[in-house]
Amino acid sequence: MTNSDLQQELEQLYREITRHDYAYHTEDAPTISDAEYDGLVQRVLAIEAEHPQWIKPESPSQRVGAAPLDAFETVQHAMPMLSLNNAFNNEEVVAFNRRVTDNLRAQNLLLAGGDIEYLAELKFDGLAVSLRYEEGRLVQAATRGDGTQGEDVTLNIRTIRSVPLTLNAEVVPAVFEVRGEVLMHRDDFYKLNAEQEKRGIKAFVNPRNAAAGSLRQLDSNITRRRHLRFYAYGWGEVETTEQLPTTQSAMMDKLKDFGFVISPEREVVKGTEGLLAFYQMIEAKRANLPFDIDGIVYKVNSLHLQDALGFISRAPRFALAHKFAAEEMQTLLEGIEIQVGRTGALTPVARLKPVFVGGVTVTNATLHNEDEIRRKDVRIGDTVIVRRAGDVIPEVLAPVLELRPEGAVPFQMVTECPVCASAIERLPGEAVWRCTGGLFCRAQRVQSLIHAASRKALDIEGLGDKLAELLVEKEWVKSLADLYRLRAESISTLDRMGPKSSQNLINAIEKSKNVKLSNFIFSLGIRHVGEATARELAAHFGSMAALSQATIEELLTLNDVGPAIAESIRHFFDEKHNQQVIHELAELGINPIHEGRSASPMVAGAGDSAINADVTAAVAGKTFVLTGTLPNWTRDEASDYLREAGAKVTGSVSKKTDYVVAGEDAGSKLRRAEELGVTVLDEDALKALLGMS
Repeated sequence: MTNSDLQQELEQLYREITRHDYAYHTEDAPTISDAEYDGLVQRVLAIEAEHPQWIKPESPSQRVGAAPLDAFETVQHAMPMLSLNNAFNNEEVVAFNRRVTDNLRAQNLLLAGGDIEYLAELKFDGLAVSLRYEEGRLVQAATRGDGTQGEDVTLNIRTIRSVPLTLNAEVVPAVFEVRGEVLMHRDDFYKLNAEQEKRGIKAFVNPRNAAAGSLRQLDSNITRRRHLRFYAYGWGEVETTEQLPTTQSAMMDKLKDFGFVISPEREVVKGTEGLLAFYQMIEAKRANLPFDIDGIVYKVNSLHLQDALGFISRAPRFALAHKFAAEEMQTLLEGIEIQVGRTGALTPVARLKPVFVGGVTVTNATLHNEDEIRRKDVRIGDTVIVRRAGDVIPEVLAPVLELRPEGAVPFQMVTECPVCASAIERLPGEAVWRCTGGLFCRAQRVQSLIHAASRKALDIEGLGDKLAELLVEKEWVKSLADLYRLRAESISTLDRMGPKSSQNLINAIEKSKNVKLSNFIFSLGIRHVGEATARELAAHFGSMAALSQATIEELLTLNDVGPAIAESIRHFFDEKHNQQVIHELAELGINPIHEGRSASPMVAGAGDSAINADVTAAVAGKTFVLTGTLPNWTRDEASDYLREAGAKVTGSVSKKTDYVVAGEDAGSKLRRAEELGVTVLDEDALKALLGMS
């Protein structure tokens, strides 16, 4: 056989295997046996071994796992992966339909008496991911993450056979981002757990955890062996000259034509009656589905009406997740322990006789706080009702009083922190007791360290949960300052921490010394101070020295700071041990830089802002969208400068957008801006607008 004949055979095998993959995964109608399919794949591998230069992305060999990664890269989603608002009863579904109806009628988009058409489909209980196709080929896959940024899991996604490596179409979009759920069928889950137990490895709790753990393996060969599946349910960024369907249901059919598996149970229905009928039908057959679901998703079917309804906060107005009712079971309350959280909150936790509820075996459940225990009259020795729904932490609803034994023990709150023996306090108006030990309380150390190392704080790559626990357990890190005293030689003695990974961690810790002021403030874990508040504090005070000396009155002048936040900030800086840690950090070279200012040491005053008051007045309140690659700034840097000037930065272009900042390879957002007549800026124009040119 000539090379030309061999190459033609390889191309034919690619097409044949793709056709069988589509029949098996998308149509659920296999056309050949597993053995015959494996024979085709082996023939491909044999040809490619002799001629590796012929390998194409659609080859089944590209589903084979690659060498293990050191860590996952971060991916910025072109369009945010938003969450859905939830409904837990029929009344909330009725209210959702009424809101949609009233909104569309107010816009003269719905006739009086008309019913809304919805697509109702399954709400998969898995891990949300985004798959990016360029010119029809899979180029990147990412987890949902925080909705804005996720982890690059491309190598792992490629091992999933139900994910097409190329789109099944003659004409393909320039860019097509598919969104869906990675999950594990129950039969595959049971087989995996049987293998885990046989090897003496801890079994997974449920299929969702198994799928999430499998997809986030640094070694894609492990993922390949886990039998994961992908179900598409939507799309993100799309760039195409082709006329796309105008309804949600037709777009789902389009995804199926492209080669994706979609919800096997879906239906276009009208009004509340149709929504609830579909919900009841699926609820009845839920147990017989091959995978876990935790509810139904309703979406307005017309894409035009979806655009008209728009979004609120981080969720669309046109969609709703109708969750299944929580499962409840009875079990014995064997004890009540106090758990100390990252912020020092003391939470009573019920220790239960193991009970299977909501898809998992539950041994612990929250009792919320002292007042709730008294209100419910829960006592040690009671038979209690436990509820769990989806990912919600199990909770104790109530005792079964008729089963209460004699001598059931009423709950008594501790008088000091059970971890560090520090005094505990309960501030006026709060239901929670808190440890006053701060950064020196061992229970708070682990969570404080994990929080401080997170991406939106100090961003110390390589410092994960298990390593943080180990560092605290060995008492190498008793406060945040100790983190900067670590040495690679010591870390390399820990399990799974060789010389290279240890040095990488030290490098990441060293790099974090140049953290932005807002990130540093956030890293301290001050109660009630989130990312937005940290940014406002950094912009207003400019340095840690100024912030640490701020009075309650000064703090209350900020838009994002109310009495509770002001009290929390002042209380944090009044603690001598917190001030001591901050002083030690300064001596160790941590130099938080305020965005838009020159470097401002924690022990010095604020520098001069690069954004003056006139610019702030011109930009404040305006809505910006950033797209493409800017020449000198990252999108995060540009967003920080805009937020400092009081602007709002969003992820999608609408009539309410004031400016679109477009860099190289700007796509659909730029075209949308041009269609709507939104002002488009390049980086130079943005700098001029900010007075920084």
